[in-house]
Order: sequence, then structure tokens, then C-alpha cells
Amino acid sequence: MAEGLRKEVGLWWAVAYGVGTILGAGIYALIGVATGKAGNLVWLSFALAAGIAAFSGLSYAKLSSIYPSSGAEYVYVESAFRSKFWAFVVGWLVLISSIISAATVAQGFGGYLYSIFDIPVAVGASALIVVLAIVNYAGIKESLILNAIMTIVEMIGILIVIFLGVGYLGTVDYTQSPFGLEGVVGAVGIIFFAFIGFEGLVKIGDETKDAERTIPRALMLSLAITAVLYVLVAISVVSIVPFDELAASTSPLADVALQASGQEAFALLTLIALVATANTVLIILIASSRIAYGMSTRSALPKLLSRIQPSTGTPLMAIALTTLASVAFCFLGGIELTANVSNFTIFMVFLAVNLSVIQLSRGSQSIGRAYVLAAVVGSLTSVAMLTQFSWEVTLLSILLTLSGAGLYKIMEMDLR
Repeated sequence: MAEGLRKEVGLWWAVAYGVGTILGAGIYALIGVATGKAGNLVWLSFALAAGIAAFSGLSYAKLSSIYPSSGAEYVYVESAFRSKFWAFVVGWLVLISSIISAATVAQGFGGYLYSIFDIPVAVGASALIVVLAIVNYAGIKESLILNAIMTIVEMIGILIVIFLGVGYLGTVDYTQSPFGLEGVVGAVGIIFFAFIGFEGLVKIGDETKDAERTIPRALMLSLAITAVLYVLVAISVVSIVPFDELAASTSPLADVALQASGQEAFALLTLIALVATANTVLIILIASSRIAYGMSTRSALPKLLSRIQPSTGTPLMAIALTTLASVAFCFLGGIELTANVSNFTIFMVFLAVNLSVIQLSRGSQSIGRAYVLAAVVGSLTSVAMLTQFSWEVTLLSILLTLSGAGLYKIMEMDLR
């Protein structure tokens, strides 16, 4: 049996992984809804969302340089607060959020597939998850090669939209918003889903060369690259199609292509959207299986989940468990509910990570003041975002959190 995960990931692959994680389905699916709130000022919503993500990103970057482990948030919280209980709860939330996110994005893929082949959404979504789980099992290098190819396809789609908008620049008022600043801020809550995923980079720390330096650099580079692309796309789409029409579209970028360049461009952007959603699901499946593996190596989950398949160097049982759970959520909830629950749980995780930086700084000189300040702002923005969800989503998220706490207590009793 192999001693551990193989270290095969360099900076280029890590950046490709990070950019692929962030780009994915969010920009293709959510920009229409966001323009309905922010109007032509949607570009500012993207910039604000990137700024909010950057504060928590700095905390992740610092902690990943100190603890380069696939256990990630579990390790951070345990090290900061010396509490296996809170570490488990946070790790559980990360795991749950990843599993639900995979189901959410896969349902987006299933929706596109249904419009073409009339295959039920849940069936198409679950089939995608199973196929990509096999890729995940085949090996991290194989997964990242496919990720890199699909990321290039995603970026081509983004660049096409930006290029199509060049001829329309200056044709609208880019400060026009139907609901003013309130609409811009409201759109940030929706748009943030398009940035969620950057934290997944820390899950491949055990498989990254010189992870202490590579992961932080890849994380911030990924955020910067995608923020620039998102802002340019936002300016482009409102230049081509009126924001109220975009708000009513279920395939906004494809409709932009249709308006600017005809039916062939529409078909191309639809195909690229399918690739984008598939790529995001692959990356989330990698991240969720690695957090399960990382928690297992620390005896927070059954040891079975930390077994490595010698032929592929991947955690077979962790992949199998997270795959089955994601498939289940494809049949248990609609895309809006699962997306909101995923967002809520990940903001709770962001809060815990930022608080970990603050706590660790009290006993260490290695965490500079700039990181502490970023963590304070990250904590405040995380709390602010948690107030943006409906009571149904809040209640379900709390119940999932309590289920993790209950599981820990049951496992603790068994150990006794």
C-alpha cells in the first residue's frame, strides 16, 4: 500500500485547478439573475464579490502555507482552538458543502442536457457525477489534465463573450442600476457563488510540490485572474443585451452570443456551458474526497476513508462515499435550495478560518498584522453574508451542522 498521496502538482497545474474551480458554472448560470438586481452596474457587484473573497482568500493562503494538508480547514481549526470537536464540525461543514455543491452544479449540467436530449435532470446530473468520479479515481494528474483542458474551453467561452462585446462598448450607461446601491449589494450575494471554490486549492496540499509556497501563490493568482475575466464579461453582456432581458434568461451567455453573432454562436456557448459545469463538478468531487481523506487520517472519520489505492495513488473509499452522497442530493433537492445551503455552510466555514488566523496570531509572530486585519474583515463580511439567506435555508443549514456535532459525539462514545 502507498504511504500517502503522490506529490505531482506544480504551480501551473495548481493555478489551472484554481481558475477552473472558480470559473465553472457560476458565471454561465448566475450572471442573468445578478443583472436583474444590479443592472448595468453588475460589473461593480463582481468586483465587490472578488474583494470579499480576497479577504478570506488571504486567510486560506496564510494557513495553507503553515499547514499544507488536505485536511485543510479541519487542521486549521484544530491547531488554532485545540478542539477536535470544533475542528470536526468545521470539517463536516466543508464536506457537506462540497457534496451539495457538486449536486447543485451537476443539476445545472442536467438542465442543459434536458433541453437537448430530454433526459431527466436528476438522471443526467447523477450520471455526470459517476463518470467524473471514475476520472477522480484514475489519479490526481489525470484529473488535473482533464481539468486543464476543460478550463481552457471555459476560458475560450469567456473570451468569446468579451470579444463579442468589444463592438458594443459605450452603447449603454454602465452606472445604471434599477435598484441603486441596494441592488448592487444584493447581487453580490448571488454572484459570490461564482467565486466559491478557490478554497478548494488547499485540499490538494498533500499532492502539491513545495505546497507551502505553491498553494498561496496559486490561490491569489486564481482569484485575480477570474476577477478580471468576470468584470470584463459583465461589461460585455450588458453592452449587448439589455439587463432586464438577461434577467429573464436561463442561458444568459448563450443568449448574448445569439444576439451578437447568431445561432451557431448560441450552440457553441451552450456546449461550452456543458463543459464548464462538468469541470466544476470534477473539481468539487476532488476536493470533497480529499477533505474526507484528510479527516480520516486524523481519526475524525473512519480509517477506511484514508486507504490509498496503490495503482492510482487516490483515496478509493473517500471518493466512493462522497460520490454516492452527491448523487443522493441530486434527487433530494432543487438547484436553488442546494445552492443556497451550500453557500450558507461555506460562509460558516469562512468565518471559522478567519477566526483561526486571529486566534493563531495571538501566540505566534509568524502571522503578520496585514493577515490579521484581512482575517478581521473576512470574519465581518462572512457574518454579513450569513444574514442574506431565507429562514428555510438557515434552518436546514443549522440542522446539517447539528447532525455533524451529533455524529462526533456518537463516534466519541464508540471510542470510549
